[in-house]
Amino acid sequence: MILGIETSCDDTCAAVVGADGAIHSNVVASQGLLHSRYGGVVPEIASRRHLELIDAVISDALERADIDLSGVGTVAVTQGPGLIGALLVGVSAAKALAAARSLPLAPVDHLAGHVLASTLGRSPIKPPFLALVASGGHTFIARVDSPPEYRMLGRTLDDAAGEAFDKGARLLGLPYPGGPELDRLAREGDALAFDFPRSLPGSGLDFSFSGLKTALLYTVRDIGPEEAKRRAADLAASYQRAIVDALLGRTREALEQAGAPRRLAIGGGVAANSELRSGAERLAGELGVALWVPPFELCTDNAAMIAGVARFMEPIAYPGYLALDASARAA
Repeated sequence: MILGIETSCDDTCAAVVGADGAIHSNVVASQGLLHSRYGGVVPEIASRRHLELIDAVISDALERADIDLSGVGTVAVTQGPGLIGALLVGVSAAKALAAARSLPLAPVDHLAGHVLASTLGRSPIKPPFLALVASGGHTFIARVDSPPEYRMLGRTLDDAAGEAFDKGARLLGLPYPGGPELDRLAREGDALAFDFPRSLPGSGLDFSFSGLKTALLYTVRDIGPEEAKRRAADLAASYQRAIVDALLGRTREALEQAGAPRRLAIGGGVAANSELRSGAERLAGELGVALWVPPFELCTDNAAMIAGVARFMEPIAYPGYLALDASARAA
C-alpha cells in the first residue's frame, strides 16, 4: 500500500492506493469556506490550517482503508509545485512518518499527479496517451509514453485556465471559488451573446488567456454595472465558451499531429467543468479517439493521484530523503 499526502495549496489530502491502482481511501479537507471571505487563497492561513489538519486527515485515510502504518509500504508526498509554506507541511509530515518506520519515500511532481490521474481505478488509461491538464495554476498538453515521465507539447504563456475562470467570476461578482460558480451560472446563459477572443498564440500548442480576461473586464465596463448584472449569465456562458474553445482547439491540433496517440485524458480542476467534459467527449467522438475523464474527486487536488504517480517511481530509501525539501516551482 502507498500512503499519499498532498498539501500544495489549500486542501489537506491523504489517500491509500494499492500497487494495482485501486483507491482504498481518498480524504480531502477543504479550506474553501476559510478563504472565501478573502476572495482567494491566503498562503499563510493555508499553511497554518494544514498544520492543524494533517494528522487527522492521515489518520482518517488509514482508517477508511482499514489499515494502520504497519500496512504501508511506501509514503508519497507532493514535493512541488505549489505554495511553499503549504508544501513544507506535507513534506515534513511525510518524512516524519516514513523515517519513524524506515519506509521509503517518493517525492512526487504535483503536475504528474494530474497527468496520470486517469491511470487509477478499474479502467485505467494505458500509455502512450495525450493529456490536457487545466488547473488554477497550470495549463498544458503533455504526451505520456513511459510514466511517470511526461513531455509538455504546449503550455500557457500567461494565465492558467483555472485562473482565468476565477478572475472572470470575480469580475462578474461571483463568490469564491469562482470556477464552479461561473460554470453553474453559464448553464442559464447564451454562449453566443458575446464574442470573446480565442487567443491561440504562434504556430505551436501554447495557450494564452490574459487577453480574454481583459476583454471581459472591458465588456463589463462598457455595458455598465446594471446591464452586466442583468446579463451575467450570458457573460458567463460566452466567457466560458471562449476558454473551452481554446482548450479543445489546441487539443484537436495535438491529436491531429502525425504519430499522435489515439488516447486522450483530461485532468486538473478545470476538468470538472461541465462544458469542457461534454466538449471533450464530442471531440473524441469526432476524431475517433478514446477518452478518459477522471471522476470529480480526482480532478481537483487530491492525494490519490500523488500515490498513483508513486507506483511508477523508484522511491528513496531511508535515510536518503531526510534532507528533501519542497519546491514552489515546477521542474
